[in-house]
Amino acid sequence: MKNTITIGIDLGDKFHIAVVFDGEGNELETAQVTNTKAGVSKFFQRYKHARVAMEAGTHSPWISRLLGEMGLTVYVGNPRKLRLIWDSVDKSDARDARILGMVCRIEPRLLHPLKHRNSQAQADLSSIKSRDMLVKSRTQLINHIRGLVKTNGERLPKCSTASFAKKCEPLVPPELRSALDAVFQTLFHLNEQIKALDLQIEQLSMERYPETQYLRQVAGVGPITALCFVLTLEDPARFAKSRQVGPFLGLTPRRDQSGDTDKQLPITKAGNTYLRQLLVGSAQYIMGPFGPESNLRLHGMSIAARGGKNAKKRAVVAVARKLSVLLHRLWVTQDKYQPFYGMNKKAA
Repeated sequence: MKNTITIGIDLGDKFHIAVVFDGEGNELETAQVTNTKAGVSKFFQRYKHARVAMEAGTHSPWISRLLGEMGLTVYVGNPRKLRLIWDSVDKSDARDARILGMVCRIEPRLLHPLKHRNSQAQADLSSIKSRDMLVKSRTQLINHIRGLVKTNGERLPKCSTASFAKKCEPLVPPELRSALDAVFQTLFHLNEQIKALDLQIEQLSMERYPETQYLRQVAGVGPITALCFVLTLEDPARFAKSRQVGPFLGLTPRRDQSGDTDKQLPITKAGNTYLRQLLVGSAQYIMGPFGPESNLRLHGMSIAARGGKNAKKRAVVAVARKLSVLLHRLWVTQDKYQPFYGMNKKAA
């Protein structure tokens, strides 16, 4: 009986709704579970070795790890694929949990289950996310200062965000100094904290994730992109082929084909948004004026040269997709990066 129990759980911030089914699909109970480790453990102690289905969300990483340690089989459904839930006109927590349980009981693969990274990788990734938040805060403060100075009829010179506070503080109009003094002090502090996190990320990459060095061989891929790539994918063996990484990160076009019609659609934007942004940023550097010649750059330039609407954007995305495949391949093989790999063979 225990092996046939299936539980669908709708995760909430304060409490969860769990619906329990037996092997025949009969509903055994609907329960409210407190959103604490103690509350979750207490409820699921009665259903060891059961199958549990939940949607990916804020609390799904730690709950899925906790239930896995207790011996339960956990399926974390991809919300983007569960249209039966989010597109319902009669939506409730109990109904969502019930649907999750029913789908999992019949065929867990219909949940398009995701795999959460382990607790250590999640903690290490927090350093990158914290740095990103500080950088965004710094940008907002700089825009605030520039905007106030413009309303005063003046304009601050162009400079990098890292050097803005030092270069522009003396140029602020006297009548605005008292209003902006605290903002500039915050910028100086943010610069120090960002530098400290940069050092922490570099040290983390060298000591705990040495495989990032293989990825950083590619021009435009720095410590943040390399570490985020490794921590997001976590295990390179989860992909049978490197080409599967592009779709996993949402860098492949959507498709809507029927008969003779095959629409040209934008990318799916599935997977990790931040890593996708980092890869696109690396692709922009590769395509930019300082990007060294390589197969990646030539591939992007050939697409951009075709012209048409948004040709440059399509080229950047194509390079980002090809870059994701290359990084996974370097990670698996741990080979030396060859910018013109295969070119000599073609020439011969």
